[in-house]
Amino acid sequence: MSAPPPTGPLVTRDTVATQLRLLGVETGETLLVHSSLSSLGWVNGGAVAVVQGILDALGPSGTLVVPTQTGDQSDPAVWSSPPVPEEWWDRIRATMPPYDPLITPTRGVGVVPETVRTWPGALRSAHPQTSFAAVGPQAKLVTDGHATDCRLGERSPLARLERMGARVLLLGAGYDSCTAFHLAEYRIPAPRVQVGRPAPGGGWETVVEVSITSDRFDELGHDFERDRPVVRGKVGAADARLFPVADAVAYAERWLPLHRPREEEFPPPPPLPAPLERGDPRA
Repeated sequence: MSAPPPTGPLVTRDTVATQLRLLGVETGETLLVHSSLSSLGWVNGGAVAVVQGILDALGPSGTLVVPTQTGDQSDPAVWSSPPVPEEWWDRIRATMPPYDPLITPTRGVGVVPETVRTWPGALRSAHPQTSFAAVGPQAKLVTDGHATDCRLGERSPLARLERMGARVLLLGAGYDSCTAFHLAEYRIPAPRVQVGRPAPGGGWETVVEVSITSDRFDELGHDFERDRPVVRGKVGAADARLFPVADAVAYAERWLPLHRPREEEFPPPPPLPAPLERGDPRA
């Protein structure tokens, strides 16, 4: 039995570029994109066409930034999707390949960021678990200086994007994917956690980091959109939202202390979001 035909809409590189311009994406700006390829419809050319369309909308003077996280560069003791046997943990820690910005693939962020990671001229930041990749004239400025003990804080590309006046584009992705909100977690009282990962020269290391979690980010995003200017529209079949990084961070700094548990009541979150499961719309 043959598979049913796609329901569409048919989306092309030109569709993405044209509809992003109509949404308000400006030539020459810096854009942090969170995306869901499957939400767009039937894309002729897949992730490559989407990246080309975004770059067309930005023009040669614009810069595209995406999260290129590597959640599997973490302690197997906290893995849950799926877990691994406890008797494997020590061996996994001893043999896990260290992070290499050039070859370590993304995990859990979808196919568009993985495509950007390997794009000609792309640069990638140094953090072994929460890196960002960028293409365009501002790529080096965005990705340089990502401290390896600062996942998403003041010494990460997020703070650099905030200072640069960059905007966030949610392209079929929800507010639970909005990494800009995490920068606010570094500016309010928050617990610290020990984070394990492969060491750069081999072996295993543990660093102390701010605890980060996307818990209630969907509610935070709902209130943010209610109270602050957010440009909304469609790209293909996908809902698209456009707003400044700085606005999102400032709103989250006020919202999180009121709506999240106090520091001493925080449950211990996993160091990074769980990897994508089959069927996840971000895939």
